[in-house]
Amino acid sequence: MNPILRAAVPALFSLNCLAAGISASLDRTQVSEGESVELTLQSQGAMLQSTPDLTPLKKDFEILGSRQVSSLSTGTGGTQQSTRWLISLLPRRLGQLEIPSLQVGDSHSPALQLQVQKSSETSSAQVAPVFIDASLSQEEVYVQAQTVLTLRIYHSVSLYDDSSLTPLQMSDARVEPLGEPKTFEQIINGVRHGVIELRYAIYPQKSGELSIPAQLFSATMVDTRQNQDFMPFGARPGKAARVKSPEIPLRVKPRPAEFPADAPWLPAAAVSLSEAWSPEPQKAMEGISLTRNVLLKADGLSGSQLPPLEQAEVSGLRRYPEQPQTRNQADERGLLGSREESVALVPTRSGEIVLPAIEVPWWNTRTDSLEYARLPERRLQVAINPQLQAEAMSSGAATEGAPVSLRLWPWQLSTGLFALTTALGFGLWWRARKQPAVAVTASTGPSPRTLLDDLKRACLANDSQATRQALDAWARQQPETLADMAARYAPLSEALDGLNGALYSESGQNWQGEALWKAVKGLPALSAEAVTTENSLPPLYPR
Repeated sequence: MNPILRAAVPALFSLNCLAAGISASLDRTQVSEGESVELTLQSQGAMLQSTPDLTPLKKDFEILGSRQVSSLSTGTGGTQQSTRWLISLLPRRLGQLEIPSLQVGDSHSPALQLQVQKSSETSSAQVAPVFIDASLSQEEVYVQAQTVLTLRIYHSVSLYDDSSLTPLQMSDARVEPLGEPKTFEQIINGVRHGVIELRYAIYPQKSGELSIPAQLFSATMVDTRQNQDFMPFGARPGKAARVKSPEIPLRVKPRPAEFPADAPWLPAAAVSLSEAWSPEPQKAMEGISLTRNVLLKADGLSGSQLPPLEQAEVSGLRRYPEQPQTRNQADERGLLGSREESVALVPTRSGEIVLPAIEVPWWNTRTDSLEYARLPERRLQVAINPQLQAEAMSSGAATEGAPVSLRLWPWQLSTGLFALTTALGFGLWWRARKQPAVAVTASTGPSPRTLLDDLKRACLANDSQATRQALDAWARQQPETLADMAARYAPLSEALDGLNGALYSESGQNWQGEALWKAVKGLPALSAEAVTTENSLPPLYPR
């Protein structure tokens, strides 16, 4: 066993620092007979005086080598140091093997499982110093479904770092690399070989017969017999090696007739739907924003292949969707894609609000059958918001007139009615006299009262994003711009500065909208002369 290499660390760190725990991982959980595997032990903290006790590994593994790597990282919690031990192991037998728990200082790593399978028969062509092998996880798939191509380059001699592999390109298929190349060792016919493994997820875009093209690997093999004549700045001694992988046929089946014609085609090994709420839906309250995150995951598809989720409009609920997020994660089976959609929901009334179920049809490539991923309907019990109720009662009380204590006589009523109609007629005549010759077309859309209610709910819910949208919609129906209103009313200008600061800073979650709502309510109305000057057209016949 090679000694563990120790990394130098600045003296400001204590040599006796202890880690919170030891984690363990394998670069692969399934290998063939004669293949090596790399075990990684990692501690969060400096453990320069501790080394792993590898004695329990010797029962089922040959220890090919090990090394230690220390690294520093700077985050919100300050400077942190981590230590990793990379241990190369060669299994001694077939079957299910256990990587036992290893002790490092006062900590122990978790145990791991490794499956060792019998290797396939080696052909006579695989006795060359360098050869390449290619295989598909499935040689028959549905259109747009995944098959994984594995390329393995074997070499029993050392290679210089000038090796190259032609890129995998297919006009009738989409190709996604699965992570970085892996390197390990394998014993073939008693000879130890180094192995370079590359994996690709292939998604055929049309049905029929396709062919995975051959890949060309080029490298220079080290010639140990000429090492004594090697010059540092001269040509590298060695022999050029060029090997080509075999072409592999791929049969692509069309989309099944029983799959719904109006649904996006999703061929996968597994599909799931899940949701998360913030705050919890049981705490729904009128005018208070809820955030719903719906996550669609598919085993065997990329995130870009997943369709948008259909979420219907619901009465009594305003929706503010965000940009969806797609992600890909590579594992031993291929790609695991996900699509996350977030939407802010603001109840506009109390009582029960029903969110309909979400259903996504997909084709199970393992069982070759149609299945559905489903989120059941969600019933929100929206509580009454006391603050909104108090605001509504106060505004309603202000509009009510004082009760009349005395009965009006008929002549008083008739006189008042006559005076009212006369004043109304004179006002209409005066207003018509000032109207332009060409009538302005009335704008369509929500009424100013509805927009003002939306702005009020967003402000009192302290939702900066929803307030910005509602404020812009309300300002578009005003006779002057938002900047003009802020210029002539200082409290509105200060409230807008606070809103903009919340939208473009990390403190946006603590924004309070009551000041902005009071500024909008207290905004002085424009004078009649200003409105006339701004909106009216010049007269047709100036005097």
